[in-house]
Amino acid sequence: MTKPCIICVAITGSLPRKSDNPAVPISISEQIESTHAAFEAGASILHAHVRNADETPTSDPDKFAALKEGVEKHCPGMIIQLSTGGRSGAGLTRGGMLPLRPDMASLSVGSNNFPTRVYENPPDLVDWLASEMVTYDVKPEIEAFDLSHILKAKSMADKGEIKGTPYIQFVMGVQNAMPADRDVFDFYIKTVERLFGADAPWCAAGIGRNQIVLNDWAIGAGGHARTGLEDNVRLDKNTLAPSNAALVARTAEICEKYERPVATWQDARAILGLREVTR
Repeated sequence: MTKPCIICVAITGSLPRKSDNPAVPISISEQIESTHAAFEAGASILHAHVRNADETPTSDPDKFAALKEGVEKHCPGMIIQLSTGGRSGAGLTRGGMLPLRPDMASLSVGSNNFPTRVYENPPDLVDWLASEMVTYDVKPEIEAFDLSHILKAKSMADKGEIKGTPYIQFVMGVQNAMPADRDVFDFYIKTVERLFGADAPWCAAGIGRNQIVLNDWAIGAGGHARTGLEDNVRLDKNTLAPSNAALVARTAEICEKYERPVATWQDARAILGLREVTR
């Protein structure tokens, strides 16, 4: 298999803290430094959240702007994907960073259970976030926690609420949501190919110990992979990951196992149909 594999690095998220792993980058400067190292290790997409000084999550557009500016300076060409996730804000605040015109943004198109609460994505909010992404030419990454989310993405694409072919990410291993189940994973792939075509790009993310499992499944099946300290702070049960770059390097080793080249940022932009870099 010679198809390049896009590696997305989710550097921070909303939950991991320094007490979980000192390598979790919290400040903007830490995040820029961590992203640069991950970029050098092979990541071509940054999935970004921002934090307050007390490590709590926020959707502050000014913090996103500072992070975006730093990454553009130190990682030229890297795809910047900002999170509109519900742990960082509520209602319309979740899309307050979209006028910054990042290359991509995450879009959860349906609700599901999380470990201790319902992850709410009501239809009116989903529609508004999608419309803002169209307005500012931001490509959504559809975070599919359930099969219905893939079907919803198809409906939105057919109505023009999502421009182009959606980039679907299967999220597996969240407690109380979809576990890391190989039969379900294979059916997800089949569904994406049936709805969007055999060449439609897709990605997979595994949470916690399932990270490396989903990395292996996705790369082996011709998809793309997400790694990073947001989803998993360990290399194994007994070893903390020393950095985001270390998790990216481990993912690159799986690419080598399946004889797939790691996608450059140029490859990734072409695969995802993103606008040319003007910065």
